[in-house]
Amino acid sequence: MGERYPDTAARLRALWWFWWTDHAWIRAFWPNLDQVAPGVWRSNQPSPRRFARFRDMGIRTIITLRGDSNLPHSIFEKNSCAHHGINLVPIHMRARNLCDRQIYLELLDNFETLEKPFLMHCKSGADRVGLASALYLLHIENAPLEQARKQLSLRYAHVRSFRTGILDFMLERYGEDISDRAMPIRDWIATEFDRKALTAEFELRRSQGRF
Repeated sequence: MGERYPDTAARLRALWWFWWTDHAWIRAFWPNLDQVAPGVWRSNQPSPRRFARFRDMGIRTIITLRGDSNLPHSIFEKNSCAHHGINLVPIHMRARNLCDRQIYLELLDNFETLEKPFLMHCKSGADRVGLASALYLLHIENAPLEQARKQLSLRYAHVRSFRTGILDFMLERYGEDISDRAMPIRDWIATEFDRKALTAEFELRRSQGRF
């Protein structure tokens, strides 16, 4: 059933951290919930009460892009998923930095095998899950790149001009690399994606006002 807090005082401290330090009070008014594709949803970090709604929606699997940890949001989520019979898949992605290619490949592999309907989320539902949603559309739905890139937009509170714009840049670089050839996103990540080189190029373009 997941990890438990040893006493009421420990749980109250965890709830305080979750609602105020982790900004759950904002998410209580704005779940940032949207459907990416048939059987696939995106949102921000759910509160424990929202898992009952996900169960009623028929959600079978949740991908948390915040990874697995002993922080309250992770413990609450593990307990809630266990209680409602939802499979939980933790993958640790970043919002302001690119990940190693293996993380993205792991995500794409999960898209192919996990049980639907599924929901994926990060903290705010803006950046990490925006990129993950775009990758889902590219890898599973064979969507055009321009359609996939809409998953990273102000509609979901993603701001391109912030450091999180590196996620937009990753997709733009993919588009540039395949402008004169066809290459699936998984093949590009597996063979041509270079986290350090892309990061350096992004920083250079930003310093020159070209991004």
